[in-house]
Amino acid sequence: MKKILLLAIFAAAALTQIQAQDQAIFSHYNISPILIHPAAAGFGGQHQLLFNARMQWTGFPDAPKTFMAQYNGPLSKSFGIGFGVLSESAAQLRRTRAQLNYAIRFPLGDDWEMAAGFSTELHQIRLHGSVSENGFLDLGDRIIDSNMDGIRFLDASVGVYGTFKKNTFGGLSFTNLVRSRLDGLVVSDEKESLFNYYVFYLGHKFEVEDLNFTLEPSVMARQIRDVPFQMDINLKAGFLDEQLLAGVSYRSLGVMGVMLGTQVSAFNLYYTYDVSFQQFQQFNDGAHEVTVALNMKKKGKK
Repeated sequence: MKKILLLAIFAAAALTQIQAQDQAIFSHYNISPILIHPAAAGFGGQHQLLFNARMQWTGFPDAPKTFMAQYNGPLSKSFGIGFGVLSESAAQLRRTRAQLNYAIRFPLGDDWEMAAGFSTELHQIRLHGSVSENGFLDLGDRIIDSNMDGIRFLDASVGVYGTFKKNTFGGLSFTNLVRSRLDGLVVSDEKESLFNYYVFYLGHKFEVEDLNFTLEPSVMARQIRDVPFQMDINLKAGFLDEQLLAGVSYRSLGVMGVMLGTQVSAFNLYYTYDVSFQQFQQFNDGAHEVTVALNMKKKGKK
């Protein structure tokens, strides 16, 4: 009975997980803000290839897994672009997402750098084919059949991102602006404001030049569709000209993460382990996230 109850809880959690995932699922947004802010595309003046893998509730059958490949970089001094593909699974649900980001930078003085951005997304959600082999399946169920074929819909987000004197940074983006099914089905009858769902991020980097050391506290607050409000408190430290990084994060949902990373020339590697303080933690081995990034600065004209 206990096992059946656990499977039921996991199925419900997985359904919410796959339906509500946004860019902010990744904990490495304090390394690459493009993960939560479309306006960060090309903001650093460099081209970036980013590969990310996140495995949640490891050790539990059919636990959520997310994989992403993304590029972003400047097309000109004032325009940036990014595009990526994301694949995620939880239990028998599968989602594929293609995303395109656009960002425009504009000057606000010597100390300020600001950008406004917009992203468009194409989602497809479907059930794995093994569902049809389940003996409890009610043949002819309209909802099951439509998910087996795959449900497609569009979504979008818009936001701003900026820095002040290089070391203070932050952004605000509004997510889930569009949920129009491509197959013409109604997603929801709820009347919602366009700005109900958002991601806010703010941080500052302190430099201790005598010790070749940096300390970077930051906070992130998000409210996205079908997910409880979440706030993260992060603290990241850099050593040896930030060739070595370490950090810790605490999330209001009862999760703590520890991050280690390295930056060697254009190569970047980061790893985070998350552990939950909730009761479900006793049935899994926590969450793991790995990011590999290649940063290539844009060559200036001679």
